[in-house]
Amino acid sequence: MSIAPRQLGPLLKKIAGLRVLVVGDLMLDRYIWGDATRISPEAPVPVIDIHKETWTAGGAGNVALNIASLGARCSVAGYIGTDEAGKRLTVALAGKKITALATPGSAQTIMKTRVMVQHQQLCRLDRESPPDAYRIDATAAEALLAKAIKACDAVVLSDYAKGILSNELVDRVTALARAAGKFVALDPKPKRKLAFHGLDLITPNKSESLQLAGLDSPPHTPFPAAEVCARLHERYATKHLVVTLGGDGMLLSSGGRILNTIPTAAREVYDVSGAGDTALAALVLALAAGATLETAAHFANAAAGVVVGKLGTATVTPAELKAYVAHES
Repeated sequence: MSIAPRQLGPLLKKIAGLRVLVVGDLMLDRYIWGDATRISPEAPVPVIDIHKETWTAGGAGNVALNIASLGARCSVAGYIGTDEAGKRLTVALAGKKITALATPGSAQTIMKTRVMVQHQQLCRLDRESPPDAYRIDATAAEALLAKAIKACDAVVLSDYAKGILSNELVDRVTALARAAGKFVALDPKPKRKLAFHGLDLITPNKSESLQLAGLDSPPHTPFPAAEVCARLHERYATKHLVVTLGGDGMLLSSGGRILNTIPTAAREVYDVSGAGDTALAALVLALAAGATLETAAHFANAAAGVVVGKLGTATVTPAELKAYVAHES
């Protein structure tokens, strides 16, 4: 089962009227594309003949790109340096009409470089500063974000564990959003141990949900779905929980109880890079537009199904989504 075509059009129309603020770890995704036809005489490694290089926004920037691609207006807050990577990141966001609210600092822009050989990722090179270099004072964050929070319909906290999101920042942003009656979602990274509470939605993957619940699930044992949902609700009092299960789909929970598990919608999988960002963006947009959790999950599942069929960090458009859903129906 997937979202019905008759539901999709009205939902996309509502989404087009939304404004979303994304707060989190911004980064530049750089791709080096080439072929390898020989081994280096200097070491047993392939020699890459480079054909082209491309750049796009990654991390919280990819969440923002997906929100904008699905038709909503979007602003994104995070660190963008004054280096060449920062300039390219600014261009990538501006090109999709995304307003960037850059936090202060002097660190290098986070950049992930992926070397792609014949449609396969050969390696990834990361360039970043220590997490403390990206931290922003909560008072400064409030001055930067208060107006944007009031103007938006939903706030997304996108944590890639790079340093932007701290307990103080999450508390301040959540308090401002709550006071303004805004929907608040978080894609958490358990190693950051953020003390969030009472959000509208969290979207951990299977491994992250176990860590957040304080559970150890040995290999080859069934995923303890009921216990995970109960524990996460008890600890974090989140209204909705969606656990992304990779090839097994999505686990939906509200009030600590399992609602449903929906299978993956993907027909072909070329690259899972950024699929979680797509699912998060689509879930938030559908829920903010008034959809039920199950409808929102089917919408997000279809959006992620389109993206994993593309190579590299990618987004999905309403037209692509309509064609995909029509094919599935």
